[in-house]
Amino acid sequence: MKIKKLSENAVIPKYAKESDAGLDLSSDSFDKILAGQRGLVSTGLAFEIPVGYFGSIRDRSGIAVKNGIHVLAGVIDSGYRGEIKVCLQNLSDRDFEIKIGDRIAQIIIQPILIPEIEEVTELSSSERGDGGFGSTGK
Repeated sequence: MKIKKLSENAVIPKYAKESDAGLDLSSDSFDKILAGQRGLVSTGLAFEIPVGYFGSIRDRSGIAVKNGIHVLAGVIDSGYRGEIKVCLQNLSDRDFEIKIGDRIAQIIIQPILIPEIEEVTELSSSERGDGGFGSTGK
């Protein structure tokens, strides 16, 4: 997979361990996300994700647990060539400061399955049926 640095502060991600699923994404600038707010954080990177795959931006467990920082939105299509930015939500009651090089999220490169779409007037039955939110916990 090809990755292009768009700024001198950008950090090319790598897998920390051979068995890791995600590549850590780092901030390329100073930023602050106020308590209870969200912000778009720059990585200074552009990816060329192979056709048939997409990037899924996810939380880093450490900052999620310790600081209440959660990733919002996060699907990067293979055709996108712009800068990867990370939308972070601060769920805590404290401002969250980000420094250059801080690992803020991770990206998992996953294959996609594109099913053939067929419009129908009826769907087959299933054990769950149309039971919605909380229906399996009763």
